[in-house]
Amino acid sequence: MSDFADFRARGRAALLAGRATHDSPMVEGARRWGAAAVLRPSGEVLDRLAALARTIEAPGHWVHEPRTLHVTLRSLEPYRDRIPADDPLRRVYRDALAEAAAGLEPARVRLAGVSPHPGGVLVCGHPEDDTLVTLWKRFAHAMQSRGVRDLEHGRVRDRWYVSLVHFAKPLTDPGGIVEWCDAHADVDMGTAELDTAEIVQFVLTGTGIQVKALEEASLA
Repeated sequence: MSDFADFRARGRAALLAGRATHDSPMVEGARRWGAAAVLRPSGEVLDRLAALARTIEAPGHWVHEPRTLHVTLRSLEPYRDRIPADDPLRRVYRDALAEAAAGLEPARVRLAGVSPHPGGVLVCGHPEDDTLVTLWKRFAHAMQSRGVRDLEHGRVRDRWYVSLVHFAKPLTDPGGIVEWCDAHADVDMGTAELDTAEIVQFVLTGTGIQVKALEEASLA
């Protein structure tokens, strides 16, 4: 987990210094929470992640439920309330994802170690193969070949994770969050086999986030 050591240290320091950030309810055109390409864990690893998330004392924040837990592959666009089935960009995302996933085996990612960060709490992802990086690169190429750019704008995604909670209002007990993260810094959720990539839309329920699948592509 050495690749997350500096990230964890910076996250702890930010929360303890009162530099927490928080998400706002989605509005049309906002940069956060637009459609994205993700992979969602399943099985026993998902059960363990969900059980861990339920132990976080974070009233008023978005503590994620099992079907909300995911690894983000790429952020695609600003927030839109409606993305109909015949939407031109949605069709591009679908075809590009299918092209990127063709012939790839499921991605294996060990989910181990908890880290705070200014906007929430996550479980660190440690890929056990090259599938995520390959899929990420292929998807970017497939999008570019169709004349579409996503929100990543050249960013190299070199850190993978599953968020357990996003702060949804000013954080009143940063010390408590940091203490919880410290107590679970070495937790090991096991290895997730991610066998489906999805294009999803995020929906605010009032008390949390739901993930609505729009398109999907199976990894063989």
